[in-house]
Amino acid sequence: MTYECLLYDVQDGVATITLNRPDVFNAFNDQQSYDLQDALKQVARDEQVRVVVLTGAGKAFCSGQDLKAIASASKRDLSESLEKRYNPIISAMRNLPKPIICKLNGVAAGAGCSLALACDMVVASTAASMIEVFVNVGLVLDSGSSFFLPRVVGSLKAFELSTLGSKVTAEEALQLGMVNKVVAPEELDAAVAELAARYASGPTKAIGLMKKMLNKSFNSTLDEMLDYEAYCQKIAGNSEDYKEGVTAFNEKRKPQFKGA
Repeated sequence: MTYECLLYDVQDGVATITLNRPDVFNAFNDQQSYDLQDALKQVARDEQVRVVVLTGAGKAFCSGQDLKAIASASKRDLSESLEKRYNPIISAMRNLPKPIICKLNGVAAGAGCSLALACDMVVASTAASMIEVFVNVGLVLDSGSSFFLPRVVGSLKAFELSTLGSKVTAEEALQLGMVNKVVAPEELDAAVAELAARYASGPTKAIGLMKKMLNKSFNSTLDEMLDYEAYCQKIAGNSEDYKEGVTAFNEKRKPQFKGA
């Protein structure tokens, strides 16, 4: 696939989506948001894709909304912008039945921070940072940050980070649970490739079901989750990957999952 503001590549079951406006630190304009919406639809449809890696070109991951693009538009309706541009991206990411790894190569600010938090795993470079920068321009959290942030760091810390616009280094983000792993910049590609390869060879259907289960658990009772676990386990138990997993276990070999 060819996009104006994204790089899109699929190899060995791994789809790599790279935000590609490095001259503005991959800030979102309209085109980049629509490109990303389409790319997420592509990975959802493509049965060859077993895992997604989301990253940014150049020194930054994503610096959020391109404020120059907003300034050039007269009386832009920010609510409409969220409903048409950002919200569909976050919904698509959380509903995608495949894991999404954020390769956090640099700053993730505003909607860029939301984008990172919406991923399933985050591997960060020591050069990376995260900042909920909305308050610095008189705006509120959006693109899902009001949902993800307190669940990750707790309500008190979420209030601090959102209302003070405090910059969080990669190491601080690791301590707060905002990222899974921090590595040196020169080790980032290899660390993400290793993780992506593991997911690309894993039982994709089971992983996708677990993603749905964990999403659902936020707003469910224990009894509801017990029922949902039984429902999902029935689906997983009828999969080809389950059959392969049991066969491989009995034959004392590594399973060859096909994602089916």
